[in-house]
Amino acid sequence: MVTIKDIADRTHVSASTVSRVLNNDETISVLDETRERILQAARELGYKTILERRILQKKKASKKEMVSVGIVLCQNVEEELSDPYFLSIRQGVEAELSSHGIKTTMFRLRETDADQHVEGLDGLIVIGRLKESALKGARDLENVVYINHSPDDDLYDSVAIDFEKATEKVLKHFLDAGYKTIGYIGGRERLHLKNESITYEDKRHTTFERVMKEKGMYKEEWVYIDEFTMAHGYELMKKAILSGDLPEAFFVASDPMAIGALRALQEASLQVPEDVAVISFDDIEMARYASTPLSTIRVHTNEMGRIGVKLLLERLNGRKLPLKVTLPTELVIRESCRKA
Repeated sequence: MVTIKDIADRTHVSASTVSRVLNNDETISVLDETRERILQAARELGYKTILERRILQKKKASKKEMVSVGIVLCQNVEEELSDPYFLSIRQGVEAELSSHGIKTTMFRLRETDADQHVEGLDGLIVIGRLKESALKGARDLENVVYINHSPDDDLYDSVAIDFEKATEKVLKHFLDAGYKTIGYIGGRERLHLKNESITYEDKRHTTFERVMKEKGMYKEEWVYIDEFTMAHGYELMKKAILSGDLPEAFFVASDPMAIGALRALQEASLQVPEDVAVISFDDIEMARYASTPLSTIRVHTNEMGRIGVKLLLERLNGRKLPLKVTLPTELVIRESCRKA
């Protein structure tokens, strides 16, 4: 920190003279040239008087007290509880906002009038897929961060993962481990509007299809799609078993779906991974305690939420350039598939 002595050394005057000039002591007799030299040195060195520092602290405290951030949840309560992926992101957002003492307003897009909440907010964090038109008030709100989706990388900050790369990791492991027939169980990605949601491309599904076609190993009848729930994972695996043409490995697009699928395999007296191998996606806590501990793609969901808040705070502090942060994923191998 710059001191009065630093300024005195630069201007070649006494420290007491510097102190009296900087504190506007009207009783001091000093040449205008000397006064200006002292003030110029203080500006160049970034010196702040005690009074200036107090004013600055009060401004910062006042600004911090005024910050109000809205959290938009694109999932209803049932969806969030059935798939902890988004719950973990929200918990990361809330923890980081709380650590900064920031006031928050949380609302679920399909359960309240979003526009009323957007008005008067300093910033907005959107968790999930959301079209811009769903938040009219956000058009004039520069400080918006999207997590797990971005409608426009040129306008908004976002935090995401690379679903294509993660899916490629899964398929590479299966192929390196010697699996020749591989199926897919997944859900429907939703793009949310104010009063409805529409099905959206799921990169896990499209990447699975692309890679398997490139390898000449794709069979449409080995692909099963419904909703991202444990119950649907169970029903889809039962359907695959009853088809009589069961692949020797499955990529399942979420851990809850995979846990349901494991139950269906167990009921059919099929062993994992001896009869059917499974790799899933998310690495929620339940994955390691499943009936057969799940190999899965680990997504750092809590950190996604925390980074989203940090991006928003940077925006509030003046950054204009929008940033997109893509977090890495990792393949965690447990008992549900063979090691490569």
